[in-house]
Amino acid sequence: MRYNGFTYLISEGFKNIFKNTKSTVISVITMICTMFLFGIFFAIGVNINSVLEQVQMKQGMEVFIYDEVTDEQKEQLENEIKALDGINTVIFKNKQQALDDMKERMSGNKELLEGYEGENNVFPASFLVTLTNLEKSQELEEEILRIGAKIATTGRSEEVDLEIEENTQHDSVIKNITSRNSTISTLITIVRGVRITIGVIFAILLVISITIISNTIKLTVHARRKEISIMKYVGATNGFIRWPFLVEGIIIGIIAAILTLVIVGFLYDFVIQSIEASAVLQQMGITLFKFVDLAKPIAGVYASLGIGVGILGSSMSMKKYLEV
Repeated sequence: MRYNGFTYLISEGFKNIFKNTKSTVISVITMICTMFLFGIFFAIGVNINSVLEQVQMKQGMEVFIYDEVTDEQKEQLENEIKALDGINTVIFKNKQQALDDMKERMSGNKELLEGYEGENNVFPASFLVTLTNLEKSQELEEEILRIGAKIATTGRSEEVDLEIEENTQHDSVIKNITSRNSTISTLITIVRGVRITIGVIFAILLVISITIISNTIKLTVHARRKEISIMKYVGATNGFIRWPFLVEGIIIGIIAAILTLVIVGFLYDFVIQSIEASAVLQQMGITLFKFVDLAKPIAGVYASLGIGVGILGSSMSMKKYLEV
């Protein structure tokens, strides 16, 4: 008996879809529009977060070391920096590479650097350090300076100090550290702002979706108010009356979710291919998500949104007509 009652309610929900074709089409189109906006902002938000994270991974600091630092000290410094929490990569750049980099920057005036080859090279070796979390930039810089000071004093003896000339003694193996603190602060602010903005937009779109879809379904319910009144007169319970409408809302939500997923998929791939052709992104080494990477999370959002809003919209629309 329960099985027959259940199948009846489900079948009635499907029948309602075809009985009220005009209302169904309006509801589906309304949900597609709102879901489309959700999908667009979701894709934009995910890609913006990804781009910012990739940019963060490329930001960091350059740790310059003295020429007198031994190979053992260089290795120790590199290993201890890599061991720090929040470090992404540590790459050593020797004096010749430093000179070559400067030549590349001064491509129009390379002749000015011709006298700095070999022993006359005044450009210091360094470690290029990138971070996993830019918010820890200042903390990591201080920790690296402490490591440099520790390495400089480790293993020294009075006899060794006496043999070292005064101008070659240093309190640290690190000459100085340069970092783009202003750039880092700006990136952190942008990341926070983007996440808050996307969250607010999602919340607004959700409220708009529920309101619009609820009003659309309300038109359907209003058109069938006599049918609902008759069912109540013959003793039908609120749950018995409500379920077909809830099933109808769920089906409309699923149909809208599938159609929107297809539309967003085609448009997204078209737009991304155009953006990825940009020389700017290629030079920066930044990649964007393919739709296949976003399909599952977007489908999950659409399924939850379609079913949830369909149920909520139907429930809100029927409340007036189910009151005794």
